[in-house]
Amino acid sequence: MATPLSADVALRAFTSEGLNVRESPGWRTHNRNHVGPWGPAHGVMIHHTGRYSTEAGMVGLCYNGRSDLPGPLCHTVIGKTGTAHMVGWGRCNHAGLGDAAVLAAVKAERPVPAAQRIDTDGNRYFYGVELINRGDGRDPWPAAQLDAAVRWAAALCRAHGWSERSIIGHLGWQRGKVDPKGFSMADFRARVHARLADSKPGGTKPPTAGKPVPARPLFPGRGAFGPGKVNDHVLTLGRQLVKRGYGDHYKVGPSPTWSEADRRNVEAFQRAQGWTGSGADGLPGPDTWRRLFG
Repeated sequence: MATPLSADVALRAFTSEGLNVRESPGWRTHNRNHVGPWGPAHGVMIHHTGRYSTEAGMVGLCYNGRSDLPGPLCHTVIGKTGTAHMVGWGRCNHAGLGDAAVLAAVKAERPVPAAQRIDTDGNRYFYGVELINRGDGRDPWPAAQLDAAVRWAAALCRAHGWSERSIIGHLGWQRGKVDPKGFSMADFRARVHARLADSKPGGTKPPTAGKPVPARPLFPGRGAFGPGKVNDHVLTLGRQLVKRGYGDHYKVGPSPTWSEADRRNVEAFQRAQGWTGSGADGLPGPDTWRRLFG
């Protein structure tokens, strides 16, 4: 059980992580605590706004809310240039109702199942950020905005001692939601993982700008995987699963020989993408490969 950070502690965590923070008037006490409890905190939720007028207009909307949904609609709004606007602290109308099984997985930091039920109040348990983006799959995601979002999430995870598995997209919480659209949560969590691993406590180490990104290995085809297969592709797959936090079923680590542990780890990764049925059969296809090595 984690007690939510106070507004001042959270602000120090964000600025220590290198965020450019702007404070809306009265944000420290602007919340919905009078309608329900705030805490314990179990995770971090990422949203996109789904509309875009001006940055100031979107910050105002998230601060004040709508006629059908009072503000604040999140804790922080991050604009295209990476500025993080604090609009509230405490209970906010951002998560809505979601699946208790998803909450349990986030709380335990294990792979998240596909959301099925709407039975749990997420506004109580999650920190929420709105990233200004139309959410149509065409509106670009500037590097500065994504970097700020990674820093925002990493600051909260660092303050609570959480890993990147405590981060979820709105689409993973509630059926029918698509946000954030335009980048994968698996990739986002991987960036937070790298930041938590590479940064000093407090986030004082600057980002490694200009560091070359390793090329994604080419997908060798489905025939490289499955019972009886022994090759370097199986080993490469297993090592990447471990790197991304999906190696729980290995007893001694990955090897070039395909095993049931490989299948179960791949399945866990696929289910974390929200895939079910044949999409989560534990055998990597091109989409699994792209997301795993993205």
